[in-house]
Amino acid sequence: MSLKNSTILITGGTGSFGHAFVPQALEKFDPERIIIYSRDEMKQWEMAKLFEGDTRVRFFIGDVRDRDRLYRAVDGVDFVVHAAATKIVPTAEYNPFEAVKTNILGAMNLIDACIDKGVKKVVALSTDKASSPVNLYGATKLASDKLFVAGNAYAGSKGTRFSVVRYGNVMGSRGSVLPFFFDAARNNQPLHITDPRMTRFMITLDEGVELVWTAFSDMVGGEIYVKKIPSMTITDIAEAVAPGHPTTTVGIRPGEKLHEQMIGVEDSTTTFEYDDYFKVLPAINLWDRGVDMVKKGKPVSEDFVYTSNLNSQWMAVEELREWVDKNLVTKPAGAAPSALD
Repeated sequence: MSLKNSTILITGGTGSFGHAFVPQALEKFDPERIIIYSRDEMKQWEMAKLFEGDTRVRFFIGDVRDRDRLYRAVDGVDFVVHAAATKIVPTAEYNPFEAVKTNILGAMNLIDACIDKGVKKVVALSTDKASSPVNLYGATKLASDKLFVAGNAYAGSKGTRFSVVRYGNVMGSRGSVLPFFFDAARNNQPLHITDPRMTRFMITLDEGVELVWTAFSDMVGGEIYVKKIPSMTITDIAEAVAPGHPTTTVGIRPGEKLHEQMIGVEDSTTTFEYDDYFKVLPAINLWDRGVDMVKKGKPVSEDFVYTSNLNSQWMAVEELREWVDKNLVTKPAGAAPSALD
């Protein structure tokens, strides 16, 4: 099923992911329309300037908490990417009701709207924090993942299909540690290290977008796609962003893990490995045994876990420094706004 000449809607589309997703979608698929659905009118206004004169790009003010507005927004839409979320860990810890409303109730609203309006495929963005969560953000995203997976059964005879993509720290995105470190160094302040032993998965926005394309082309419905990506220690990240800059250890924040996990041992029996990603299949309705879902995947071992500290891939300091120099230090003219702006 091709996205070419289709109508695509992205919730939370004015964020970092949307700024990477929209231009790639326009170039790759030449859709009839891309609808950016979000609640911040100023961010929409700023983003609209980047696509001035392109009639394929539309903007729709709305909140995923607003069921009626979602129904209006997805009317006539073929494909949906769900990127809207309350995602800052401390924010979710101190505002739990709001995180639940956006991340769980918003997912429920979107699932209902997409089924009832005949959307073909939906890909929801998830996070490493949804695997064995220790914070409210991760718990709400785990619930959201479960909702989207079950949405395939909930749809009944309707044709709407749902899948999830899960990845780790998106380099340079809003809320990422990279811009935080870069700002501190630029202002001649010490870099705050939570714990020198801490490790994190690292992925670029372009790689995140590519995983969404993979999901749309491969999905049957109910899969969780987990991209194979490298890890780094927090101290190496600091060294890459600001070589030789002073650091100070401040301790782990509420709800943080020392090491991140994207696939836990409890999911190992339904996880399959591919060249560039893993795929966690749902156990309900024996879907994990379907040949059309497994395709050429190889089952992982029963004790398999995919964690940032036990990763077989590690990003070198020089590799991250090269990315920082290109994307944070000398941002190209006309580039989308980042957390530094």
